[in-house]
This record gives sequence, C-alpha cells and structure tokens, in this order.
Amino acid sequence: MDLSNLIQTVLIYALPVLFSITVHEAAHGYTARHFGDNTAAMLGRVTLNPLKHIDPVGTVLMPLLLYFATSGNFLFGYAKPVPVNFHHLRNPKRDMVWVALAGPASNFAQAIAWALLLVVLVGMGTQERFFIEMARAGIAVNLVMWAFNLFPLPPLDGGRILVGLLPWKQAHFIARVEPYGFFIVLALVVAGIVGQLWLRPLMSLGYSAIDLLIAPFIALLR
Repeated sequence: MDLSNLIQTVLIYALPVLFSITVHEAAHGYTARHFGDNTAAMLGRVTLNPLKHIDPVGTVLMPLLLYFATSGNFLFGYAKPVPVNFHHLRNPKRDMVWVALAGPASNFAQAIAWALLLVVLVGMGTQERFFIEMARAGIAVNLVMWAFNLFPLPPLDGGRILVGLLPWKQAHFIARVEPYGFFIVLALVVAGIVGQLWLRPLMSLGYSAIDLLIAPFIALLR
C-alpha cells in the first residue's frame, strides 16, 4: 500500500468525518434536551466538541484496521452514542422519532453544505485538488451516515424511528431486537446486504435530491 496515498486519503476525509460524527451526535443531544431529556446535557454531550463524541476503538482503531485489511474496500466505524432517556421526554413515543431523526437530518444538511462548497470552489476555478476532493468526500461521508443510520433496525436511528411510528405491539417487538441489533447490522454489512439493498439506492436518491436542491444556486452562479 502506498503510504503517501494513505496519508492523503486520511487528510482528505479527516475533517468531513469529524464534522459528520460531531454534528450528528450533538444533534441527538440538542433535540433530546429540547423535548425534555437532560441526560446528555448533564454528561457534557450536548456540545460540538468532537473529543466528547469520538470513541477510540469505533471511530479511530476499527476504521484504520479495516482500511489496511481490505485495502480501502471496506470501512466500518461508530461514534460514542449520545445517552438519551426516552422516559424523560415529554411524549416518549412521539419525541423519540424526532430525537432519532435529528442525527441523519444533520448529516443530510451537511451533505448539502459540502455540495454548495464544491459548487463555489468549481465556480471560482479552484485548481487545488485537495479542497475539491475534500468537498466531494464531505458529500459522500454524510450521505453514507444519513443512509446507514436510517436502516430500520435498532439501535440505529432508523430502528428507533420505526419503533416510534409503529403501534405499541409491533413497536415492542422491534424494540426487543435492540440488544442484538448491532451484531445483526454488522453481519448484514459484511454480507453486503445493507450496501446492495439499502445504502446504494438511498444514496442515489440522496445525490439526486441534492442536485435538485442546489440547482437554483448553480444557476445563480452562471
């Protein structure tokens, strides 16, 4: 493996990944506090300080090991989850949906912001490849986080959204999966099922939506 290419790739992705994780987790904390749960706030997790959200194993060690082991073909990682006590929410079942949705929504918003930055850089005739690639990485990283976290299985955000939307009986059945959910999702990722049947279609939809949303801005710059 070319060490210089590895270093360049890490530098290109470092800032987008750091922002995507930090804002995602902080969004959960801010939204939970808004709806009545101060658990994250009391633990200092309602913050944009990335050090509060980085998990040494899940955010740093695991992705690096997988990058080397698969020559960059497979990456997986996670941040330190923001603690939320859903019983403290004013309307637990309803507010759970908004708290869970806040993380992926923040990633989609960031993807739009990186896309706008890319348009500005290209429009200004920027020749520096590093910044162009960083903006593209910012779009891709955030769309991956947006799509992956919406997968409808707890403890992912999509699973909690599903629990909040389903009738009580079905919601209770899905919620019982949560202790094993991480391992189920990991197995589905390794098997390629999540990538083929969920990530690719949803990311394609995400890219199309962003193209549509920034089209007026592109027209304005012309």
